[in-house]
Amino acid sequence: MTKKLQHIFALTEQGAKDLVKAVIWCFICNISLMIPVGVVMWVIMHLTDVLEYGGNPMEHFWLYTLSGAAVVVLLFILHYFQYASLYLATYKESANRRIGLAETLRKLPLSFFGNRDLSDLTSTMIADCSALDQMFSHYIPQLFASIFSTVVIGILMFLCDWRMALSVLWVLPVAVLLTAGSKKLQDAFGTKNILTKRAVAEHIQEGLETVRDIRACSRQDTYLAELDEKLSDMERSSIHSELATGVFVCSAQAFLRVGLATTVLTGSSLMVAGDLDFLFFLGFLFAAARLYDPLGMVLQNIAATFSAKLKIERMRAIQEQPVQEGSEEFHPKNFDITFDHVRFSYHDGEGVLDDVSFTAKQGEVTALIGPSGGGKSTACKLAARFWDVNGGRITLGGTDISGIDPETLLTHYAMVFQDVVLFRDTVMENIRLGRRDATDEEVLAAARAAQCDEFIRRLPDGYQTVIGENGSTLSGGERQRISIARALLKDAPVILLDEATASLDVENESAVQAALSRLICDKTVLIIAHRMRTVAGADHIVVLDGGKVAQQGTPEELMKEGGLYRRMSELQQQTAAWTLGQKFSFPGSNKKN
Repeated sequence: MTKKLQHIFALTEQGAKDLVKAVIWCFICNISLMIPVGVVMWVIMHLTDVLEYGGNPMEHFWLYTLSGAAVVVLLFILHYFQYASLYLATYKESANRRIGLAETLRKLPLSFFGNRDLSDLTSTMIADCSALDQMFSHYIPQLFASIFSTVVIGILMFLCDWRMALSVLWVLPVAVLLTAGSKKLQDAFGTKNILTKRAVAEHIQEGLETVRDIRACSRQDTYLAELDEKLSDMERSSIHSELATGVFVCSAQAFLRVGLATTVLTGSSLMVAGDLDFLFFLGFLFAAARLYDPLGMVLQNIAATFSAKLKIERMRAIQEQPVQEGSEEFHPKNFDITFDHVRFSYHDGEGVLDDVSFTAKQGEVTALIGPSGGGKSTACKLAARFWDVNGGRITLGGTDISGIDPETLLTHYAMVFQDVVLFRDTVMENIRLGRRDATDEEVLAAARAAQCDEFIRRLPDGYQTVIGENGSTLSGGERQRISIARALLKDAPVILLDEATASLDVENESAVQAALSRLICDKTVLIIAHRMRTVAGADHIVVLDGGKVAQQGTPEELMKEGGLYRRMSELQQQTAAWTLGQKFSFPGSNKKN
C-alpha cells in the first residue's frame, strides 16, 4: 500500500507511511467526537433515573463534572497526536519533497531544461509544493478518515435502528455523486487556471530578463498592457475555477442538511407510533448533527483532491523523468576525447550532429570552427555529458562517458562558455567555485593569471565585494575573466572553451591567452572560436558545417586543402581591413552602403 500511495500522491516512502498514520489519527479523532454525544446521553439517562426515584441530581454533580473533564482531556490528547501526524509530518515531507525534486533536477540531462520553461519549473518547485503542503495537512488525510469514520458510524446506526439510520444517511450518496460528477468540469477550469498563472509568471520573468531591451525600444506601455491582459485572464480563470468548485460543493453540503429534516420527521413518526424511545431519538439527532460536519468536510476534500491531482501530476512528471546515472569509479589512463560516429538532435527530426567523428588528444589543442548553427557548442557540451547522444558514442580515455556518473565525469573538466554564470556572492567565492578547498592565496593567483586582479581591487570591497545576480554589476568582459579564473583554479585535465575570450579587448585577450597557454599544458583542450587568429596555433582543427565534419587537420593542412576553413580565414582577413567609411554591399543587394 505504501508504494501505491507513493505513486498516487508523489510522496517519499516516509511520507506515504506518515499519510497512513495521519489518516488513522484523523479517523480516531472523528470517532472520538461521538464520545461527547454518548456522555450527554448517559448523563440524561442517569438524571432521568435519579429524578424518577426522587433523588437529588446535585449529588452526582462532581461525577458529571469529572466525566466531562475526562472527555476534554481525552479529546485534547487525541487531537494533539492528530496535529503531530498532520502538520509536523507534513512539514517534514514538504522539505523531503523539495529536496527530492532538487536531487532529481540535479541528475536530469540538460535536454529536459531545454524543453521546459524556467517559470514553469519554478512554479512546480514553489507554488505546487506549497499547495500540496496544504492538501496533505488539511484535506487528503481528513478525506479518507471521514470516509472510514462515516462508514463505522453508519454501521452502528443501522445496528441500533435501520429506519433512523436510513433517514440520516440517504442524502450521503446523492451529495457525493453531485460533487464527484463535477470532476471533469473542475479539471478543465483547474487546468486553465494553472496555464494562465504560468503565462503571468513567464511574462513577468521575461520582462525582468529583457528590461533593458524593453526600455531601449520604448516598449514599456506595450509590455504593461500585455501583462495587464494576462493578469485579467488569470483573475477570470481563478474566479471560474473557484465558482465551478463552490457551486457543486456548496450545493452538496446544503443537500446534506435535508437529512436532518428527514431524521426529525422519521423519528417523530416512530415516536408517535411508539416504536422509538425519546432518548434514542435524541441520540440520533445528536449523532446526525455530529455526522454531517465530517460529511461536509468529505465533500469539500473531494473537490480539493481534484485540484491537488493536477499539481501532483505536474510534480510526478518531473520525478519520473529518466535521470543520468553511471559509475562513480573512473580512473582513465589518459584524457583523449573521441567522438565515434556521433548523432544528436534536441528534438525528433531536427538533427544537430550527424555521424561526427574526431579525436581531441591529450596535450593538444583541438579547435571546433564553422558557421553558426553548425553544432560546435553542442559538440562541446556533449563531451561533458550535458546531454546523452542519440547514436554513436563519446569516450574519455577509452571509456564511454554515458556509463560514467555526470558529477564524477565533471570533476575532470574545467569549462568556460559564452554564457557566464555567476552567483550573488563575493568575487572571492565566485572564483573559489572552481575548487572549494582552494586557499585565498590560490584564488588570488588564479585571478591575477586571468587578468582579474586590477578591476577587482577597484571594486568597493575588493575581493569581498558582493556582485549582483549573475554578476549584473560587472561588464561582460569582467564576468568572463572571473569565469576563466575559476577554470584556472580548478586546473582540471580537460579544458572546454567556448568563445572564452569573445568579450575581451585585444590587450586583455592577449594576456588571458597567455594565461590559458600555461593552463593547457599537457591537457586535453577543446576550444570553440570564430576568430581564425584564435585557433591559428591549434594542433588540430575540426570544421563543422551543418552538423557534419566538413574538414579536419592542422591549420597548415587545411589552408593547403582549401575549402571552408580557407574561405573563412580569407573572409576574416578581408573584414579585418574594413573601415567605418568604407563602401560595402550586403550579399544579394544592389544597393551600396
